[in-house]
Parts: sequence; C-alpha cells; structure tokens
Amino acid sequence: MGSGQVTDSSAPFDFRGKHVTVAGLGVSGVPAAKVLHGLGARVTVVNDGDDERARTQAAELETLGVTVRLGDGATLPECTELIVTAPGWKPDKPLFTAAHEAGVPVWGDVELAWRLRDRDGRKAAPWLAVTGTNGKTTTVQMLASILRAAGLRTAAVGNIGVSLLDAVTGDEEYDVLAVELSSYQLHWAPSLRAHSAAVLNLAPDHLDWHGSMEAYAADKGRIYEGNRVACVYNVADKATEDLVRAADVEEGCRAVGFTLGSPAPSQLGVVEGLLVDRAFVEDRHRNAQELAEVSDVNPPAPHNIANALAAAALARSFGVSAAAVRDGLRAFTPDAHRIAHVADVDGVAYVDDSKATNTHATEASLAAYESIVWIAGGLAKGATFDELVAGAAKRLRGAVLIGADRALIREALARHAPEVPVVDLDRTDTGAMLQAVQEAQRLARPGDTVLLAPACASMDMFTNYNKRGDAFAQAVRELGA
Repeated sequence: MGSGQVTDSSAPFDFRGKHVTVAGLGVSGVPAAKVLHGLGARVTVVNDGDDERARTQAAELETLGVTVRLGDGATLPECTELIVTAPGWKPDKPLFTAAHEAGVPVWGDVELAWRLRDRDGRKAAPWLAVTGTNGKTTTVQMLASILRAAGLRTAAVGNIGVSLLDAVTGDEEYDVLAVELSSYQLHWAPSLRAHSAAVLNLAPDHLDWHGSMEAYAADKGRIYEGNRVACVYNVADKATEDLVRAADVEEGCRAVGFTLGSPAPSQLGVVEGLLVDRAFVEDRHRNAQELAEVSDVNPPAPHNIANALAAAALARSFGVSAAAVRDGLRAFTPDAHRIAHVADVDGVAYVDDSKATNTHATEASLAAYESIVWIAGGLAKGATFDELVAGAAKRLRGAVLIGADRALIREALARHAPEVPVVDLDRTDTGAMLQAVQEAQRLARPGDTVLLAPACASMDMFTNYNKRGDAFAQAVRELGA
C-alpha cells in the first residue's frame, strides 16, 4: 500500500494519481468510478459479468478514460493501491484475498462517501443511520419525512436506492442525512461514525454471504461504532441491545430503546394509543413527551409502529420537536408492496405485502391481522417455516400456496396448523396469482384479510417482489370488476 493519505480516515487526502480498482459495475460501481476519476485517480473497473448491460456501462466509463475489464473480477490489477467494491461482492472472493496478501485496503462505496463527506471545506452533514433485517427502508423514509417536517434539508439515501456518493459529492447541501445501510455495506465501511444509529431487529438472513449468524450480527453492529449521541435498539430484540453493549462509542453517547409497550426511562414506547418519549426529555424518570397518536402511523400495524418509534428516536436525538415527529409521520406514505391495502371486496380486505420475502418480515405481517387467508410461497432461500406457522396458526382462516418451494410451507402447516384448509397450486407461471386470489376469495369470510405475505423470494415466478405485488393487485381488481 502506498501513501497514508489513502488509509488514514482522519486526514485530508489526495486521490490524484492513485491507482484505484473499482470492483463491480452496477448502481454503486459506476458512480464510484466516476467520482474517483473526477478526483484524479487512475481508475480500473473489474467486473465478473460481460453482458449487454455491463458493456454499455463499460463504454460510458471508457469515454471518460476509465479502464474496464469485463469477465475478470478475480485478478488484482497491477499497482492497485485501493479497492472500492460494490457491497454485494462476497469477502471470500479471490480479488480480496489477493488484496489482503498485497496489503491493499478494501472500501465499500459507503466508506468512500464517508471519507468524502467534508470535501471542499463544506461542513459535513451528520448521518442518522438505520439497519436491521427488516423495516430499514420504511424507517429511513419515515425519518426523512420527520426531518423535513422540522424544516431541515435532508434526503433518504444509501441502500434505499439513492446514492450516498451523489449526496455527499453533489451540489445540494444538507443539514442531516437519513441513511439506510445493509449488512453488506456495513462490512465494507470500517470508518463510519454516525451521529446516531438504530438496529431495528436481527434474524437470520444473507448467511451464505456472511458465513454465520454471528458474523452477520457483527456487521450489523458496526453501525453503532463511534456513535456520538444515541444508539437506538429494539427492547423486544435482545440481540440489538447486545450490539449496543459491545460497541465502542463516544463519551456521553446513550443507549435508547424503543418498545410497543409502556416505555421505561431512556425509551420510546406506546401508552394508551400514544407514541411517547421518555428518553429525550428533562427528568426522564418522571416525565414523558407525547409525540403522536398510533393512528398517525400509516399503516398502524405493530411492526410499523416499531419502525415509527425508531425513526422518532433518531430524529429526537438530533433535536427535532415532538410536533415535527407527529407532522412527519402524518405526511409519510409507505412504498408499494409493503403491507399496502389494495381493496375491500365483499367485506374482505386484500393486502399486498409482497416485500415480505423472508420469515421474519412475514411474521410481523401476519401479526397485524386477526383472521387471515394467507397467500405464500416462492423461493425459500434455505428458510424453514415451522416457527412462523406455529406462531400464526390461530390467525389463519386458510392458506393458498404458490411457487417452487411451497411444499415446505405446506408441510409446516400440516405439522402446526392441521385444521387450516390449504390450497396447493401446482404451478409457477405468473398467471397462478389470479387463481391464488380466486381461491383465497373462496376461503375468506366477511371481516377476514387476504394477505399476500410470501415469506419467500419471487424469482421463481416473477422478476422481483414488485411484479409479484402488481400481479396480486391486478387479480384483486379483477375480483371487484
């Protein structure tokens, strides 16, 4: 490795003439390559794929003077002094093994953004950061809505799909950023030090990438390292509090919990239909501050109320008023396919939670309704369903199963909810969704909810969970036509 200007995150550094390798094209690699080239680095991009999209992106970068190697993501280019990787590249790739042996540091695009945040002498916007197995995007969007209601210049950025690099290197100036971070991004961001951060929950996910639950949790826990004001954790998920205890934070940084129950001092929670704060108030042992009504949260499902409390805690850590929390939550509209009410047909509610692609998210979705006809199935990604089905059995009116791995759910239903009628659709074409909705309508009674919460990925039948949710919504509209 060359100059300490690349390794010391506290020092201003000069990329001019540095040999930087960008690992991967796509939504993070292309912006990283452009930014680094603009800073004067000698940039080489390596990419495993050599498809039409990659060639188009390569051609664009090559016109700028960036070198691109397609179909070869394993070999470390000569003279490389730094690698900036796309977050999805696994740590055990040969490229990183070679980098380690050569003493070359590896950053993610988030690490690069963190180190460029105070460029040109501008005051760097603090980061309020969120991670967790489920609920990240919704919580960050809620947080941004609250910050805007407080009159602050902000943006929801990071894993949410808006580039952090664009936010820190663009012309627009921000007072504070609401940042969603995945476990992948956190793995490659060793220098990140947030103003305040939250881990919403922890459940097994991406274990093929991280290698173990312990490694996955450790990468999530990186979000707390060096926090200045507050580490926000989920009282109902002890693993998140354990991560706070293990973190090395700045002097005076506080642990702040959120709970769906009545809050203790240094917590936010729910009392008689109100979201209340006993953390960011004077004399928190005696006083509480009303923030909003539960009905201000859209939708007011339990897991979404938890998201709102986490967002409120981060906003309050930044000094935002109770009124702005209320106004921001009222103004927030969730993205499509996240526990979205589609229609009522003959007294039955139809709800699209196609984003529930794992058992943890589906558990939260099922807990939001009393009597459910459940549409589930797809690609299980190694998941098991016994715990999920056992916990939801008393709420199930019936189940309609679709997709490649539906047998795993059917077997769990037979073990833990044998009295629940099950329709097993032996098809994986996109038209199966219309039949699934029709079968669900047959099983449902007035007052029930037909809930698409698949607990599985969609790629066996649909391009992505958005297309799956769209198919569900279209099928529901055909019922009511």
